[in-house]
Amino acid sequence: MVLFFAIVILACLRSFVLPDGQGDALYTLKNSLNASNGQLADWNQNQVSPCTWSKITCDDKGNVIMVSLSSLGFSGTLTPRIGVLKNVNTLSLQGNRITGEIPKEIGNLTSLTMLDLENNRLSGEIPASLGNLKKLQSLFLSRNNITGTIPQSLLGLPNLMNLQLGSNGLTGQIPEQLFQVPKYNFTGNHLNCGLNLTHHCESANGGSPSKPKTGLIVGIAVGFLGLLILGGSVLLFCRRRHKGYSREVFVDVVGEVDRRIPFGQLRRFSWRELQLATDNFSEKNVLGQGGFGKVYKGVFNDGIKVAVKRLTDYESPGGDAAFQREVEMISVAVHRNLLRLIGFCTTPTERLLVYPYMQNLSVAYRLRELKPGEPVLNWPTRKRVAVGTARGLEYLHEHCNPKIIHRDVKAANVLLDEDFEAVVGDFGLAKLVDVKKTNVTTQVRGTMGHIAPEYLSTGKSSEKTDVFGYGIMLLEIVTGQRAIDFSRLEDEDDVLLLDHVSVLNSMIFIYFQMGIKLLHQTFHISYLY
Repeated sequence: MVLFFAIVILACLRSFVLPDGQGDALYTLKNSLNASNGQLADWNQNQVSPCTWSKITCDDKGNVIMVSLSSLGFSGTLTPRIGVLKNVNTLSLQGNRITGEIPKEIGNLTSLTMLDLENNRLSGEIPASLGNLKKLQSLFLSRNNITGTIPQSLLGLPNLMNLQLGSNGLTGQIPEQLFQVPKYNFTGNHLNCGLNLTHHCESANGGSPSKPKTGLIVGIAVGFLGLLILGGSVLLFCRRRHKGYSREVFVDVVGEVDRRIPFGQLRRFSWRELQLATDNFSEKNVLGQGGFGKVYKGVFNDGIKVAVKRLTDYESPGGDAAFQREVEMISVAVHRNLLRLIGFCTTPTERLLVYPYMQNLSVAYRLRELKPGEPVLNWPTRKRVAVGTARGLEYLHEHCNPKIIHRDVKAANVLLDEDFEAVVGDFGLAKLVDVKKTNVTTQVRGTMGHIAPEYLSTGKSSEKTDVFGYGIMLLEIVTGQRAIDFSRLEDEDDVLLLDHVSVLNSMIFIYFQMGIKLLHQTFHISYLY
């Protein structure tokens, strides 16, 4: 009997000092992700079970079934030891800065139903071993640096419902069977759509859902004949083969306004959550203010920082339209240099949008609103900002279907992340453009000093509208001045930055001529022209 109790006591002691495979694998993952001392502090390697650790969920048998490490700022790599967690059904590490390749050992997680690694800096190819995940329903790898082709092994995932591979460096042809997945995204790659079509699939699923078949039936009924019928048939066939993924619909909970948001993968925040995060929308947390409301800095209980846009006058045509427009635009545009939406909150009296917090605020702040002691933007950084902004706008114009015109490009709307990478934001004035109806006349919107003259006079906007705004923004970056500044009236007749630069250019030329003449008169140097 004494021996029996001794064995029991020894077993209990071992449970406190020896880690099992799950805990050891998770602790190795923590180290490989370069977690700081304050992150995952309760992950104790000496505990046999990790079920009490934060971000970890277990079943009643003590098996780890969920690992949620999203948006925590990790910058390391993924360890192959992650393949030990064979009971995990949800693995989420999106929104970090994880580098390196996706370990092929993830293919050992045969219970996995959702794998979310999007919005990191992963490279290499998609492991063929992911084809072993027969229970996988959702695979999110968008917004990384993944290259190579789409592995054929993904065709063997019978339960796959959502495949997101956008904004990577993938090449080659998309396997035809993947177009049968209910939701997919291949935009922002260099992929071939198959069916002997050579066009890229930047917008295979970026547009609206396919039109109902009744439209075709009515068309035939009214007399489409010959080549039109053939063309319509081919178009319908292609749409059915390559139609965009169905958008998930979020419906407000009981007690809140009945509003439908056509955008999946968003988190719904409660009003109380955002109220606490922003210290009751304190003025000290205001990051900026636009035409439709203020943007506040928010900090959740887990330390994650966000930017909360609180729309004012949402019931006005402009305010509510801005809310709907911003959600719609960001659902179409997914790119490293475009602001992504984390979530939203709607009540009978409020409309709020939640974005990632940009550590270095905006280009305008870095140019003109620095606090004492803060460093100014150096020229290499300004160049990188200009290039990043151009890439974001080029994606809106060329890789979205329908294409998007931002209509309010300016330094204040270009944000800077922790690496001073440009992120184009504020889609409140953006407009979807039907390529068949270019230069549609609309109400003129934008910021004075940034509005293209032809748009101001005709009301017709196009990509050129953004190009003009981008040019003015370049002048802001170079000079550090505002696009429109009434204080210039003290020294000149123009308040616009464009005119101011023209005056400076003329003055420089005059001073150059005066200098040449002075040199000639003093040293008898001949003109060089």
